[in-house]
Amino acid sequence: MKKQMLLMVCLVFSLYTVAQVNLDNNSFEGTPKDAEMPNGWHSCNPGTTPDILPGPWGVVLEASDGNTFMGLITRDNGEWEAVGQRLRKPLTAKGCYTFTLDLAHSKTYNNYNNSIKLKIWGGKSRCTKDQLLTESKVITHSDWETYEFSISPEDTINYIIFEAFFGDDRIKPWKGNILIDNCSEIRKCDRA
Repeated sequence: MKKQMLLMVCLVFSLYTVAQVNLDNNSFEGTPKDAEMPNGWHSCNPGTTPDILPGPWGVVLEASDGNTFMGLITRDNGEWEAVGQRLRKPLTAKGCYTFTLDLAHSKTYNNYNNSIKLKIWGGKSRCTKDQLLTESKVITHSDWETYEFSISPEDTINYIIFEAFFGDDRIKPWKGNILIDNCSEIRKCDRA
């Protein structure tokens, strides 16, 4: 009886872990510093990297999880920052997945103070934006709020990319920022 119970617990646990994908350094922990990549992440736009906050650039908001978080910016010359990482397990084509992120905006980010949004891309290889999986609304609040995203890749996805982007694709670019923390595991959805 004990062996059967142990086997059942192991089976349930293995099914649970198969149905989720954890990201490396999902809370963007590191030493606060400007132009610094959080461990486990890589820059997807040459010549521009995120910031590990709080501290640099006048950003004083406390992290929503852990000690630090990541800040991404857009520039008035049309450039923007993006980071990505290889998923431990690929997301399958036509699968349904859900995850949460804590997002905020800083009103004091060394003149990168306008509100922007976050685009989330899926790719087959490093930094390729093969499919726009989802995007946030323009983030105007300066306190952390948790956003839930549901995604359904058209093809198998090996990489995820978080990209800062201007609020409206048709308007000229501006200096803006978005703060990101506490990314949950990516879980399979229940479909009715």
